[in-house]
Amino acid sequence: MTTSSGPLAGVRIADFTSFLSGPFATQILGDLGAEVIKIEPPEGDMSRAVPPRFVDGSSTYFGSANRNKLSVVLDLKSPEGQAAARRIIDGADAVVENFRPGKLALLGLDEQTARARKPSLVWASISGFGQDGPLRDRPAYDMIVQAMSGVMSLTGDPAGQPVRAGIPVGDLCAGLYAVIGLLSALLEARQTGVGRTVDVSMLDVQVAMLSYHAASYLQGGPLPGLQGSAHDSIPSYRCFRSGDGTVLAVTANTQGMFRNLVAVLELPELADDPRFRDFKVRYANFQELVGILDAAFLRRPGAELLEALIEAQVPAAIVDDLQGVFKNPQVIQRGMRLDVHGSEDGQTIAVPGDPLRFTPPGRTKHKFPPRLGEHNEEVLGQS
Repeated sequence: MTTSSGPLAGVRIADFTSFLSGPFATQILGDLGAEVIKIEPPEGDMSRAVPPRFVDGSSTYFGSANRNKLSVVLDLKSPEGQAAARRIIDGADAVVENFRPGKLALLGLDEQTARARKPSLVWASISGFGQDGPLRDRPAYDMIVQAMSGVMSLTGDPAGQPVRAGIPVGDLCAGLYAVIGLLSALLEARQTGVGRTVDVSMLDVQVAMLSYHAASYLQGGPLPGLQGSAHDSIPSYRCFRSGDGTVLAVTANTQGMFRNLVAVLELPELADDPRFRDFKVRYANFQELVGILDAAFLRRPGAELLEALIEAQVPAAIVDDLQGVFKNPQVIQRGMRLDVHGSEDGQTIAVPGDPLRFTPPGRTKHKFPPRLGEHNEEVLGQS
C-alpha cells in the first residue's frame, strides 16, 4: 500500500469512525505517519454533507478531520462487507471506532473476537458515555457532554446564560485522549505482544478537564459560576476593553507582572496600596480593583496599551478573529495554515495545520482528504 514517513510509519489503523471525535483522532495518527484506512458506509461519513462550504464534493467539515487517510466503502450490514472489514482489521495494528457501545459487536466485529485472531491488536472506542454505566446506550454529541459535564455552567458571561465553547471541545478532547490511550497501548503491545481496549468517554474527558474548578469544589468550596473572560481568583487575569473598543486579554498573574501592569496604566501607587499589595488582599478587594483597572484601560487605545504591556513583560494580546489569526506572522511561520493539494489541478483545501513538530521533521507532504471509496481497489485487493 502507500508508504509514509513520520514516527508512526509502518503502523496501520483501521478507522471505523465518523463525524468528528474519531476522525480527529485518526487524523492525528495519520499526521504522525500511520496508514489510516477509513471504512465508510455506502452513503459516506455523514460529515461529508455538512453545509455550507464544500471542496471537491465534500464538506470542509469533513476536510478538516480526514487528511492523510484512505477511504474504503463497505456495507457492514452485509456478510461480504463484514468479511472485508475483518480482513482489514486483521491487517491492522489498531482499530478506532466511535459507534454506540455494542453496535460493531452486533455486526460480528467485536474486539474480543478480533483479538483472538490477533492478540496484539489495540482497540480504541470513543463514545458519549463509555462502554458501561447507566447511560452507555444514550447518544451524545459535543454540546450534550459540555452541558452534562458542568463545562457549560462555567462558560459564558456572568450576567448571561451558559453557552457552549466556541470550538467542539467535547469531540476534540475525546479524540486527543483516544490518541494518548492508543499510543500507550501500542507501545505496550510492541513489548508484550498483547493488546488492550481503550475506552474513551466524552463525558469522562470533560469531567477530567474541570481541573482546578472541580478540585476546589470537591474540597468544600462553593459552586463556581460562569467565568466570562476572567479568572475567578486573579482580578488582573481577564479581558479589558480599551478606549477605542479593542478588547485585550491580560494575564498579570504574578506579583512582578501586577506591579508592571499598574505602572503601564500610570497607577504605580496601586502596587503598594494595602488593598492590593499581594494576592490575598487583591482577592479580598476583587471588584474594587477590577473597577479601577477597567477605568484605566478605557483611557487609552488598544494598540498603544498592547505595545506598552508587552514592553513591560506583561502577557497580553488583542482578542483576534480568524481573519487576524491567519495573518499572524507567528501562525504563518509555524505553518498553522495548511494548504493540502490533491492530484488534480486546483484541487486544494486550506485547513488548520498540524501542531506537532519533530526534529528531524516527520511527514513533509499531507494527502488530500479522500473521495468516498477512492481506495477500495488498493486496500481490498491487498487486505
